[in-house]
Amino acid sequence: MINQESDKLKQFSQHRFGMFVHWGLYAINGWHEQEMWRRRVSREDYIPLIDKWNPVNFNPDAWLDLAQEAGMEYLVFTTKHHDGFCLFNTKYTSFNVMNSPYSRDILGELAAACQRRNFPLGVYYSVVDWMQPNYPNQGRHHEILPQLGDNPDMKRYMEFLRSQVRELCTGYGPLHSFWWDMNVEGYRDPTINQMIRELQPNCFINNRGMDDGDFGTPERDWNDHAGASGVPVEACQSVGMESWGYRQDESYYSDRHIIRSMDRFLAKGANYLLNVGPQADGIILEKSAEMLRQIGKWYKKVRIAFDNVETLGEVPGIAGSILTRKENKLYLHLPADFPGEDVIIKPLQTLPKRAVLLNTGQKLRCANDMTPSQHSEQTGYLRLCGLPINEMSNTCIVVEMEFDITPEWQTYEKINAGYDINTM
Repeated sequence: MINQESDKLKQFSQHRFGMFVHWGLYAINGWHEQEMWRRRVSREDYIPLIDKWNPVNFNPDAWLDLAQEAGMEYLVFTTKHHDGFCLFNTKYTSFNVMNSPYSRDILGELAAACQRRNFPLGVYYSVVDWMQPNYPNQGRHHEILPQLGDNPDMKRYMEFLRSQVRELCTGYGPLHSFWWDMNVEGYRDPTINQMIRELQPNCFINNRGMDDGDFGTPERDWNDHAGASGVPVEACQSVGMESWGYRQDESYYSDRHIIRSMDRFLAKGANYLLNVGPQADGIILEKSAEMLRQIGKWYKKVRIAFDNVETLGEVPGIAGSILTRKENKLYLHLPADFPGEDVIIKPLQTLPKRAVLLNTGQKLRCANDMTPSQHSEQTGYLRLCGLPINEMSNTCIVVEMEFDITPEWQTYEKINAGYDINTM
């Protein structure tokens, strides 16, 4: 894991918001990226999809244009999902894009576009493989049942995996991250991650692979994948509620849900990876694209409240609130549905010299006089007045407060470098 005080952690936190892309043969039927497993589709019925793979509208620069419009700063791409289909030019299986009608190295084209634009690229790689005959499919979660012609041999499979990992680390330029997924077997071989670090010294490795890696990966607002306390975190979420790959009849999260999820993780020091699934032709559906644009409008206005800040505790009496600090500025995050237009920030009494709603740039009136509801305490606390809660109901409110002096924020429970992500 990354040392909390290391330069590598600072590099990890340099890029906070990324685009995750799930794309592969499963986009052709447009049902789910795990179609083989969830629909019990046989290999015989699935393999012929390779003969239909011809994404003539794939344009990596269009993906990157959208990512940057959304305020995203890096991209993680599925080079091989559970179905075993490889979107890169590999020597170790014929089940790859070069043997499709498209017959072009998609990862190579994406990597070249990222390098031209200095846009960091990470690669996703599934340990589970439903096509490779040496992988020991046993019908466990995210595995198909054993197939005729299989030759389960984990040692031989790991040789295959190591060879492909070497290809990814040597053929596509600098990698921002290596994103393992679904190590169902629980196989551990730290020498593979060691090889990645030797070939890609600036690459971050997640915790779903051959050892604990560098960072944890809570998924879809779940917190049980994060690992031990003190672990750097990259939360991942998809715009679609049902799938990560393209789904024709997808149910989408609301902008508000994603924005508030982002705020919760970013304000507590985590990075955030938001996924889209392009159609089989390579185009990201306009509904997904517009969702990213709307999220980006919010993020670009409030990101100052996430960068290089210290995370303080929840404001007493305001469930779901988060307070962050940078030098003499406090940032109040109100992701929960707040009941009224005034918010009292106990136990602060110091008035800021200014308070600004970052979402709109609106200056807010502040007071610290005693309100009728505070009669038993016979004192007043810092109160932000006139928040436009009705207009802001579909987003997350973030307020910047600048002080002349250091307010008494020591009273808040400080979430320091050793916080437990499971409390988020």
